[in-house]
Amino acid sequence: MAKVTLIFKLPYYTEWGQSLIIAGSAPALGSWNVKQGLALSPVHEGNALVWCGQVSVPAVFTCEYSYHVVDDHKNVLRREAGEKKKLVVPEGVKDGDVVEVRDWWQDASEALFLRSAFKNVIFSATDNAKRQLQSPSLSKTLDPEDIVVQFIISCPRLAAGSTVVVTGSNLAVGNWKAQNGLKLNYVGDSIWKAYCVLRKSEFPVKYKYCQVSEAGVSSLEFGPNREVDVDLSSPKPSRHILLSDGSLREAPWRGAGVAVPMFSIRSNEDLGVGEFPDLKLLVDWAVNSGFHLVQLLPINDTSVNKMWWDSYPYSSLSVFALHPLYLRVQALSDAIPADVKEEITKAKKELDKKDVDYEAALSTKLRIAQKIFNLEKDKVLNSAPFKQFLSENEEWLKPYAAFCFLRDFFETSDHSQWGRFSQFSKEKLDKLVVADALHHDIIRFHYYVQYHLFTQLSDAATYARKNKVILKGDLPIGVDRNSVDTWVNPTLFRMNTATGAPPDYFAKSGQNWGFPTYNWEEMSKDNYGWWRARLTQLSKFFTAYRIDHILGFFRIWELPDHAATGLCGKFRPSIPLSQEELLGDGIWDFDRMSRPYIRQDMLEGEVWISLDNCCSQLSARVSETLL
Repeated sequence: MAKVTLIFKLPYYTEWGQSLIIAGSAPALGSWNVKQGLALSPVHEGNALVWCGQVSVPAVFTCEYSYHVVDDHKNVLRREAGEKKKLVVPEGVKDGDVVEVRDWWQDASEALFLRSAFKNVIFSATDNAKRQLQSPSLSKTLDPEDIVVQFIISCPRLAAGSTVVVTGSNLAVGNWKAQNGLKLNYVGDSIWKAYCVLRKSEFPVKYKYCQVSEAGVSSLEFGPNREVDVDLSSPKPSRHILLSDGSLREAPWRGAGVAVPMFSIRSNEDLGVGEFPDLKLLVDWAVNSGFHLVQLLPINDTSVNKMWWDSYPYSSLSVFALHPLYLRVQALSDAIPADVKEEITKAKKELDKKDVDYEAALSTKLRIAQKIFNLEKDKVLNSAPFKQFLSENEEWLKPYAAFCFLRDFFETSDHSQWGRFSQFSKEKLDKLVVADALHHDIIRFHYYVQYHLFTQLSDAATYARKNKVILKGDLPIGVDRNSVDTWVNPTLFRMNTATGAPPDYFAKSGQNWGFPTYNWEEMSKDNYGWWRARLTQLSKFFTAYRIDHILGFFRIWELPDHAATGLCGKFRPSIPLSQEELLGDGIWDFDRMSRPYIRQDMLEGEVWISLDNCCSQLSARVSETLL
């Protein structure tokens, strides 16, 4: 089999004791095992520190790979951002040829525009989907003086209909005339490529990338000229150069957005509170205002107590279920009876207040939804879309429906008060949701409401994406102590603890949020399956989300569950300081730092001062009485 030599070159500055390794999908690059990857060595090229390494591979070779900064023991200190790089040995290579990969380290700023919020919404994938994919081809027969350069550039922000060309100091790249430049081919994933055959005598070549619109208007990238050169003094110079140039250098992108609670997005159609279909109106407003993002507060069901204090959106009954408060009952059916329509019209007037009447709005919507459900339940629940929804969501939907039924039956969400149902099991759940149960319509009603909430929010999310507006969600750090999640998965939570924040300038007694902390050790046993499912559910509607109290993923202020304030807590995890460390920092009086520092003279002084004050007050009272 024909073999070629791959030489990797990456300009990158490291600190003392650090080095670079390539790990990739091929055995030659360690099969993603960093410790068995290709180790690179540093060389100085002018003012740059370039890390180099070579490996022999078949002439027909494809793989994915990425760079890693490691310590002396090959422990990973830092990885590239973004997706894995893709390497394809170019066509036309022969046995013994040298292929040089001139690479770049992809940092977070470059990878940002490849994230779904930008890639699939603002710089919509539909724009790129319209582009014709073309593999670059090499038609010329090479002679010994020819070197093939493959230009590779990432252009995630390229305008629809535009193309990319290379223009530079050589006739092959247009002699700095964009209209005569080398046109690149779109190969997918925002990557553009093209081959260019240059004579050895034509190096070095200075060049830049240029955007060309459908109308022929060209726009040269910012920054200094790029340059490609070859080392002709090498006994066997590279015949092929893969010139990975990172991203097209453009003006910084700027965007703006708005954050708003879902309940505040009011319209003429809602029943006293913002509803998911109202998001379309907000998207229209965002487009007209030049905004690119709409961020919501959490929208999960919080009806733990079915009282007004459930309006707090960060204490969820379920991290998967949507809140029935945001349901539009008028959209439940196309055949709503006249009496129900009249009831909706009346409720709309009664609930149209300055403030949201949480309890009245929720109970009204559920009452009206129940009436429509009774009329069309068989039609909806036997439909193909509903069956698909149930199939894809039954793992969380059935426990949620069962929990809501038990909450209402026992008149409490405290599942420790549910008798034999206090402890969740699959067998008990199956009995609760079985089709021949007397309460089965109650269970199915919760399915029905969640199905319509899912449909209405999905429709609004699709509308936002089509209008290139990012819909951003909010991921609360905690769940309510009396929730579906703590009932179904009690081992994932430290139920004898509470979450909060330590005392600070804004809260002298700290904060006690009441949520149980997470049992991270238990969660790790299934590779954090609960978190994966939670994030997957959010991604059905949102292309970005805020992580509430992100510090809680690394350490949390943990309190005993009986605590009233945030004073008697501690960080978990926390690393204790040894006496040796304290001594090293000049702290030696340990008793002074760890025990009450109250001397006898302080107490005596305080007592005499108190007695003096009492005597003075008593004397004043006696004088007033005598007078």
